[in-house]
Parts: sequence; structure tokens; C-alpha cells
Amino acid sequence: MKNIYVKDILNITKGELIIGNQEEIVDNFCNDTRIIKKDDTYFALVGGNFDGNKFWKEALEKGAKIVILQDINFEKEDLSMYQDRTIIKVENTLDALYKIAEYKRSLFNIPVVAITGSVGKTSTKDIVASVVSQKYKTLKTEANHNNNIGLSLTILRLKDEEALVLEMGMNHLREIILLTKIAKPTVSIITNIGTAHIGNLGSRENILRAKLEILEGMENPLLVVNNDNDLLNKLVECFNNKEANSNKTSEENDIFEETVSKYKNNIEIHTFGINNESEAMAKDIELHQNSSTFTCECNNEKLTITVPVGGEHFILNALCACKVGEVLNIPNESIKQGIESFELTQKRMDISTLSNGVTIINDSYNASYESMAASLKYLSRLENPRKIAVLGDMFELGEYSVELHKKVGEEVAKNKIDLLICAGENAKIIYETAIKKGLSEENAYYLDDKEEIVKYLEIKMQKGDVILFKASNGMKFFELVEELKKSVEEK
Repeated sequence: MKNIYVKDILNITKGELIIGNQEEIVDNFCNDTRIIKKDDTYFALVGGNFDGNKFWKEALEKGAKIVILQDINFEKEDLSMYQDRTIIKVENTLDALYKIAEYKRSLFNIPVVAITGSVGKTSTKDIVASVVSQKYKTLKTEANHNNNIGLSLTILRLKDEEALVLEMGMNHLREIILLTKIAKPTVSIITNIGTAHIGNLGSRENILRAKLEILEGMENPLLVVNNDNDLLNKLVECFNNKEANSNKTSEENDIFEETVSKYKNNIEIHTFGINNESEAMAKDIELHQNSSTFTCECNNEKLTITVPVGGEHFILNALCACKVGEVLNIPNESIKQGIESFELTQKRMDISTLSNGVTIINDSYNASYESMAASLKYLSRLENPRKIAVLGDMFELGEYSVELHKKVGEEVAKNKIDLLICAGENAKIIYETAIKKGLSEENAYYLDDKEEIVKYLEIKMQKGDVILFKASNGMKFFELVEELKKSVEEK
């Protein structure tokens, strides 16, 4: 095990040892006193709406052996109470977190797979980690803890693992640069370039620029990309000295030329896809309600793989995992086993059947136009006699909000959803557009109060129905799912 000691923390952060032992091992980092355990190290992080320094005594009282703080003036009587503990004072706890995580990463010469993209990061992380774990003891990002704090704390959980699979999220430019320079990936994945956070970044081209920041932390970039995505396909074409299939905008040209110029001599790019010719390419696809089957070439051998989750987008995730497994020299049987046994993080295509015979698809964690379209396409292909979509607002779309909510409404009509229920200020646009595009007004409902959805469904749902819940996390549709389940089971 590669330990970090108090003396290392002091050296890395230029911190001050208030009390304690420099030879103490620092591990089990935690920034939340609500879940802190005995012998943990408490990181008192400071943010716009919180100040962890207010809880350092609580952390020690709950058993923390080490606390890392800033901006605290200690009273003698306070320190006398904690002579058996260690207190470190640093200039800035968040900067200290980054530095310590970067140092921890430097102790491990292991494969580090980093995943970013507009949608599909968490599900791709789950399936890739399952494949990698067939060969290596693997640590992966928990839930969607993919920001600066979550990624750093994940790295600090490393003990005797042999591989690391990290999810990297962002809302603005320059955020992934911080993450990748801490994590220093050996393999990076870009799942797609869509419209998530387009309100913050202004254009899909800027989203591409932000995602490509992942290369900044790589010594010899090995990049795996979704070749079915239009912008990523153009990027691959540029690296291959080919003309892209469609005309590039001047903004795209600037990004491509800048990236190719910077990485042309040392980057290794691999591709996966269904529609565009790719290294890992799915053929003989069979789509089922709760699974999919396809064949692909992997390590010069034809594999037949069953993905234990329905939806064409999960085939793309599986192809990505195939390619990662191949570049990490994981045997084909292990790749196949990893894909066929992977489990999704909760709230992402979480499918359950209620006692009244109604199927619930809880995909309520997050939403963008691309993920909405994929979920509606999956819903439309199910064999249930009636498909119901419960849709809410998509956030962080800025000036594109109206346009993208309209496009979701078009997808509802295009996929012939039987019953649409919308709640949320912008979801009203989905409702109105779906009607304009052909959905019967008798089968479309807009509810000002989203809490009315459960009451309405209690009346409307029938045995055999399948109901999709999809909205940005802030809409809290997952609470509606739990309320509906409880209501049905109590009857």
C-alpha cells in the first residue's frame, strides 16, 4: 500500500502542523461530518454556500483522527482537548485537496481511464469499469461524483487497486483541465458532443473544446471516441488527413487545426460506432426490452455480446468498453463477461415492474436533448401496449432552451408516444410542440404542479403500461417515482 503521511501533507501544501504526529498515516478522506467515521481524515472544504471549517470540532468528536483546515484561530483549551489527534492548517483547503490528490495519483503506475462527454458518462463508466475489473482490481467514481471535489476524493480512496476508472464532468471551459492534470489519464474517452450545458458554453463547438481539454493531462494521449457523433467523426477525419463528410464551420476548423497541430505526433485515436465505419463496430443488432445483442470484431475475433440493458445507446457504451478492453490487453472472454455482467448506477434506466403490472423506467437523474431523444426512441420500441412519457425541464440550456425543448416535443410525436405528461416551465414547450406535430390533445397533459403527476397516473395507468420518467435532476422526478411506487404497493 502506498501511504501518505502527515509530513507529506505539510510538504505538499506548505501547511502548518498545529498539533499531532508527522509520521501519522493520512487516509480515508471525508468532507462531510454527517457520514464521517472513526479514524477518518476530515477535509474542511470551503465553497460559495458552505464552510466546512465550522464543523472541525464535530469531526473530531465523531472520531476523525486528522483534520485539515483553513482560517481557524485555535484557543489553548480547544487544543488541549485533542492532544491525541492531528490538526493541519493550510492556506486553502480546496487547493490542498487538489495537490494531495495529484500526489496520491503520482504514487500509482496503473491504467487510469477517464471518461467525459455530454451524455452517457456514468453508464459508460459503469460498463468500462466492469470490463477493466475482469483483469485488474479496479476503483471507479461512485455515483456521479465527477466534479473537482468528487474526482479528487475518488483518487484519494486508492489503496491497493490496480486500475482507476474516472468520470469527468464540467459546466464551463477550463474545468476539465483541472481534473485531467490531477488524474493524469492513460486512456481517455469522449462519449459524444451534445447540448448539455450549452447555455454555459454558448455552442456545441465550445463544448467540444471543453471536452478536448481532457488531453491536457495525458503524457501520450490515447483517446477513444464515439465515431457516430458528428463533431467527433470530423475530428477523427482531420487526424487521418481526410476531408470530413460534411462541411466544417470556421469555429470547428479552428478547434480541429489547433488540436491536430498540438497532438498530431503523439496521439493514438481509437473509434467505436454503429453507423460510421469504426474499429469497434456493432453488427447483427437485436434490440429487446431489457437487453440487446450484437456482434463486433475485437482482438481480430468475432464476439457476440449481450448487453443487459435495453436501448441502442447502451450498445455504443458496450462498444466503447470493447475498445478499452482491447487497448488494455484484456482477453475477449473477459471483455464479454464484463459487459454482460455490468450494473448501472441507480436512476439511470432503472427499470422495475409494479404489482399492478405497470413498468417504470426511472431515468430521472439528468436530461439533455440527446438523452431525451435516446430514451424516447427506446420507449417507442418496447412491446408494451401503451407507452407513457412523463417529461420535465432540461436545465442549463440558456438561449437554446426553447429550441431544444421544441425538439424534444418533436421526438415525442415522431416516436408515437401514446400518452405525454409534462410538468415544468419549459416542459410546457414540449407539450405544445408534441401536439403541433401530431400528438392528440386527448393524449397530452400539462400539469402546473408536478406533484399532481402521481395522482393523475393513479387514475390513468393500466396493466401493461410502461412509464418513462425523464427530466433534469433539479426537477426531482425520482421523488415522483418513489411516491408512485409507494402508492401502488399500499393498495
